[in-house]
Amino acid sequence: MSNSIGHNLLHQNLLPSIVLEHQSKINSSCIAGNTLFQAQATSLIRNSPLLSEFRGRSLCVRKKKLAMGKHSSASGFPQAVLVTDPASELAGRFNLDGNTELQIDVRPPTSGSVSQVDIQVTNSGDGLFLHWGALQNRKEKWVLPTRRPDGTKVYKNKALRSPFVKSGSNSFLRIEIDDPAIQAIEFLIFDEARDRWFKNNGENFNIKLSFRERTIPNVSSVPEDLVQIQAYLRWERRGKQMYTPEQEKVEYEAARSELLEEVARGTSIQDLRARLTKKNNASDAREPLLSQTNSKIPDDLVQIQSYIRWEKAGKPNYSQDQQLREFEEARKELQIELEKGTSLDEIRKKIVTGEIKTKVAKQLEKKNYVTVQRIQRKKRDLLQVVSKYASRPVEEKVPTKPQALSAIALFAKEKAEQGVGPVLNKKIFKLADGELLVYIAKTNGKTKIHLATDLKEPVTLHWALSKRPGEWLAPPPSMLPPGSVSLDKASETQFSPSSFEGPTRKVQSLEIEIEDGFVGMPFVLLSGGNWIKNKGSDFYVEFSVGSELVKKDDGDGRGTAKALLDKIADMESEAQKSFMHRFNIAADLMEEANNAGELGLAGILVWMRFMATRQLIWNKNYNVKPREISKAQDRLTDLLQNIYGGHPEHRELLRMLMSTIGRGGEGDVGQRIRDEILVIQRKNDCKGGMMEEWHQKLHNNTSPDDVVICQALIDYIKSDFDISVYWKTLDDNGITKERLLSYDRAIHSEPNFRRDQKDGLLRDLGSYMRTLKAVHSGADLESAIANCMGYRSEGQGFMVGVQVNPVSGLPSGFPELLQFVLEHVEDKNVEALLEGLLEARQEIRPLLFKPNIRLKDLLFLDIALDSTVRTAIERGYEELNSAKPEKIMYFITLVLENLALSSVDNEDLIYCLKGWNQALSMSKTGDRNWALFAKSVLDRTRLALASKAESYHQLLQPSADYLGSRLGVDQWAVNIFTEEIIRAGSAASLSSLLNRLDPILRKTANLGSWQVISPVEAIGYVVVVDELLSVQNKSYGQPTILIAKSVKGEEEIPDGTVAVLTPDMPDVLSHVSVRARNSKVCFATCFDPTILAEFQANEGKLLCLKPTSADIQYSEVKETDLTGSTNLKEDGPSSSVTLVRKQFGGKYAISSEEFTSEMVGAKSRNIAYLKGKVPSWVGIPTSVALPFGVFEKVLSHHLNQVVAERLQFLKNKLGGGEFSVLGEIRKTVLELAAPPQLVEELKSKMQSSGMPWPGDEGQQRWEQAWMAIKKVWASKWNERAYFSTRKVKLDHDCLCMAVLVQEIINADYAFVIHTTNPSSGDASEIYTEVVKGLGETLVGAYPGRALSFTCKKNDLDSPQVLGYPSKPIGLFIRRSIIFRSDSNGEDLEGYAGAGLYDSVPMDEEEKVVLDYSSDRLINDGNFCKSILSSIARAGHAIEELYGSPQDIEGVVRDGKIYVVQTRPQM
Repeated sequence: MSNSIGHNLLHQNLLPSIVLEHQSKINSSCIAGNTLFQAQATSLIRNSPLLSEFRGRSLCVRKKKLAMGKHSSASGFPQAVLVTDPASELAGRFNLDGNTELQIDVRPPTSGSVSQVDIQVTNSGDGLFLHWGALQNRKEKWVLPTRRPDGTKVYKNKALRSPFVKSGSNSFLRIEIDDPAIQAIEFLIFDEARDRWFKNNGENFNIKLSFRERTIPNVSSVPEDLVQIQAYLRWERRGKQMYTPEQEKVEYEAARSELLEEVARGTSIQDLRARLTKKNNASDAREPLLSQTNSKIPDDLVQIQSYIRWEKAGKPNYSQDQQLREFEEARKELQIELEKGTSLDEIRKKIVTGEIKTKVAKQLEKKNYVTVQRIQRKKRDLLQVVSKYASRPVEEKVPTKPQALSAIALFAKEKAEQGVGPVLNKKIFKLADGELLVYIAKTNGKTKIHLATDLKEPVTLHWALSKRPGEWLAPPPSMLPPGSVSLDKASETQFSPSSFEGPTRKVQSLEIEIEDGFVGMPFVLLSGGNWIKNKGSDFYVEFSVGSELVKKDDGDGRGTAKALLDKIADMESEAQKSFMHRFNIAADLMEEANNAGELGLAGILVWMRFMATRQLIWNKNYNVKPREISKAQDRLTDLLQNIYGGHPEHRELLRMLMSTIGRGGEGDVGQRIRDEILVIQRKNDCKGGMMEEWHQKLHNNTSPDDVVICQALIDYIKSDFDISVYWKTLDDNGITKERLLSYDRAIHSEPNFRRDQKDGLLRDLGSYMRTLKAVHSGADLESAIANCMGYRSEGQGFMVGVQVNPVSGLPSGFPELLQFVLEHVEDKNVEALLEGLLEARQEIRPLLFKPNIRLKDLLFLDIALDSTVRTAIERGYEELNSAKPEKIMYFITLVLENLALSSVDNEDLIYCLKGWNQALSMSKTGDRNWALFAKSVLDRTRLALASKAESYHQLLQPSADYLGSRLGVDQWAVNIFTEEIIRAGSAASLSSLLNRLDPILRKTANLGSWQVISPVEAIGYVVVVDELLSVQNKSYGQPTILIAKSVKGEEEIPDGTVAVLTPDMPDVLSHVSVRARNSKVCFATCFDPTILAEFQANEGKLLCLKPTSADIQYSEVKETDLTGSTNLKEDGPSSSVTLVRKQFGGKYAISSEEFTSEMVGAKSRNIAYLKGKVPSWVGIPTSVALPFGVFEKVLSHHLNQVVAERLQFLKNKLGGGEFSVLGEIRKTVLELAAPPQLVEELKSKMQSSGMPWPGDEGQQRWEQAWMAIKKVWASKWNERAYFSTRKVKLDHDCLCMAVLVQEIINADYAFVIHTTNPSSGDASEIYTEVVKGLGETLVGAYPGRALSFTCKKNDLDSPQVLGYPSKPIGLFIRRSIIFRSDSNGEDLEGYAGAGLYDSVPMDEEEKVVLDYSSDRLINDGNFCKSILSSIARAGHAIEELYGSPQDIEGVVRDGKIYVVQTRPQM
């Protein structure tokens, strides 16, 4: 029999490759199985007759309980291996959590030495301890070695607890063992800071000490058959784990060592054999017992039981050996049932349900069990997926007439005006027939609670106090207001009529004084014989200052469709009656929302999300039929479908709206919710109790809660009627007991079924779940597929008596592709599933942009596919724990593709995707810079995600704030509104994957955790800020180390700052970077969030920073160490440097030959000096200038008398400290008129110099040029420049502005050179940054990094790329003129004013989203080397010309180098 088994299992006829009609091929591949125990395993199952057909596709992924699990000791990253002593050996590596890894190295003892165990935890936090002991002679009880690491403490006389030593982001510990009797150490790792234990699959880590050096007397070997048996027994003791080939070898040799030790202690080979074979014989003896009865178990039952086991395990891929073991385990389980007295008929009835039998039958028909199916994805041009629709929100004018306040709002306003004390909490709750105010203030040291309501009936407050949030404690008698009644754990107090009267309604109020010691107050109201709660739960208010529950003011509604939101708020009481009312109201408002554009649709989305997250009441005293709800849904989604077709710019918002609302459907689709629950009750004899209460609730008003209730019932039944499972499912999905009781038809009872009802209920509730999801869930995959593919059912189960036709025009093979997705939707190995989901989305995508009467069905299918990608990737995180970086990058491409398919403006995302594909290609071809390039793509992808999050926040949060305030939504729900929207999409999954990959890329590319831009030692107090921009004009009174989360590049560094540390990535040659170096301020980017968090945790402490070129070491110091610190000197120019006011020289325009220090600044003079002196292959643009004094001359012209008077008035206010007028001054300068003489002189100089005159193209072109000139002059009063001169006490009135006029070279690339490396100070090395397009993206505050490289001056043909570009935007322009600022305040000794003032092109630059994958500078090595070498040569030539380090700006056009300006490097 065994021969036939082996033959059949491997026979090719049972392993067919499968080709879907979707023009795709399924790869036939399997994970290799174990080999070590193959012979033994085969012997164990040899006598069991197996069906050759059961070879499930099902059994193709590693089963969780047979795998090593989360802490796999096999690493996928060769570069992560630590450099250790050559004599040591790697004992194991385990993934503890995300990026945190554990590595153990063991150094075996030599003569006279000790065993050393080196333990390292990477990317760890502080406070790690090793909880450990040692093992002797196989005894399980720990012994405590006497030789212990420093700081070790004895824990309860049972274990040792040794602290790890922190170094950077890693933690280390060395254990030394000098007792030869100790054979192993066992340990756990305890993270004290997070109160968390790390274990090895729930057990202790066990590290055997090496025996290689131990002397085994007179024994050289033991028989191999005994070693094999010992290895098998070890494997069996460890739970039959799944081993890698390397682990198998280790285990095999460990078994040999154990036997050798026994022999060394005097055990003979014969005794060993007797012991081992006895155990083995005992096992063999048991086998015949099974085999004797195995024939009683029909093979089809074994087949089904195996399928059930596989399905419960998550449908993993199994190797052939694992499949054999699974068959045997299934057979054993059935055998045990037989031995308990269960008959075969009972077993068959128990496991052969119709659904499972059908599934197994399908698997047997396919006979594709061993294959791992993967679709062959079509090759597509990603540019065909690019979508550039830009939304144009309709700016709504906020009415000047304020909306009339309600009586309660007026009451609250009066309390605030009375100044009753600091407000601890203020909240207005929306009630069914009115409002309730809770206003808590601190008055004379006591907490006073003011309550008021405009309910018509008398109101009683049923209240208590809490020492812990939410608990009910009876208030002390001393705190009870007069007339109160004490109850058990509560009190009741009557509201009294208030003297305050609102415009339309009277107010009842109540005041309570609370003593210290309580944190909040729970309460409910009683009015008209009815209990009033807060959306089904108790009211609860906190007393703490600064509580997040304190309501924001309504504000003016700016940035929202305010009129629409006000209508929504006014109609909310009507919408609360039922979903039918809410959906119909929303449908009535859709035309107005659409007319309001993006803001209107955002308002509807916010409203619907508040509903979906249960922040609004779903049903209130209104009986509505399910068919009426689904009809209202259908009406609303039809309208959304129509808007989707006509407004492509709004499609992303509309997708979110539709997924929030659900599908709906007229007629039977909704009515079946009512009908089928009756069928379930009748067929399964469960008409009373909880099922009847749920039935009444469903008849009264079905809601998305019913999907959760149905799932809770299914989970409860599957758990063998464990009621805690029922409550857990409900609780996990936000449904509490209180919520069940709050329904108009409350659910009081718990489910209570009989065991004989189990199979029928599971079958019928499973079908009913599909019915519920068909109405309520917009993202349910199975129902969405059924809706598009069509279905018809006339008998029983899903959609009885309903027929839906397939959507027309679906791609060929699309049904087979969706079937593939459904078959793999629960796979633990999600890669093939993700590919199938994305292929389905790509296939359906063209249909989403064409008119189709069933468009919304296609949309709901696409939404469901999108949602399934997100859940699948989250399920797949575990398999990435030990994955190689290439696999993580591949997962990133899949999630990024999914995000791009769901985004309206996705051009940047598509180019990121192309970048990842290029990085994968570079890695596969062995390009040594693949990790460096991948890091740049990672940085750009993060910028894209940040930009998307910011756009969501700007669009949605104002509406959430305003509408949330109007509707009384909990403030915490308002605050996290946009954050939760982002978390619900692919962006959150993508961000998580990027965080996994980042440290791996940095390590591979040798980037380290820091980029030190200005390496200056510093001592200062740590201050954490969100943005450097927000504090740039501040002066710190003590030396300060700023930890700034955001640094864009154009900021000033505040006075008193000695260091700026940031996770942001400004260019090394950005303005703020140059400022830091000039001011001798330490400036660095930190890439490691753990390290940055350590710095932030030191806020307020005095630290000493000691930077190197690639790292920053820090230590806490005492205040006495501040004395003599080198970075505490006064900033600013030396006393000998002054700003000299320049006079008008009589000319409005001059040529470059006339450039002198009295006429123009250093920028103009330097460019004129270069002409004719640099090598011929370096181009210098032609230049003219408007010299010093022209601005003042123009201002004094009679044409500009009014402007001059206005400007002087504003300057006087500025001198008085009114800095807010700076913007008005700039606007005033732009009103200047051009004297005719200026126009004539400038035209003459430009034409005689060979430059085009703008006026030749018409008067409008001259007006554009004149406006650009005025913008340069106006930049004298920009905030950054003004405060910079003020900070260093330069006379701002003496600052004069010349304007350098140059023709713009339409650049392919722009660059900035520093001929001495600014980060290291190495004068032998040139440092350069290069961007695509114009240089404004490099010198301005454009996000992302430039390409950076260095080049040794003695080897200019060998540029070394340090980093690839991540800037998403490039600037390009038509042939034009640029007007550059050239002030007398630039390049002063001791003060660098360069970059403070604006250079303005006559024409607006075009912003282009960059595709680096097609850029020759990135993918053509020879071209890159040629261009970078030429840039370096130009920089070196100019430095030699001046004889000093230079800061040079230039461009590349068609391979030619142009230099547009140079200045001394500061």
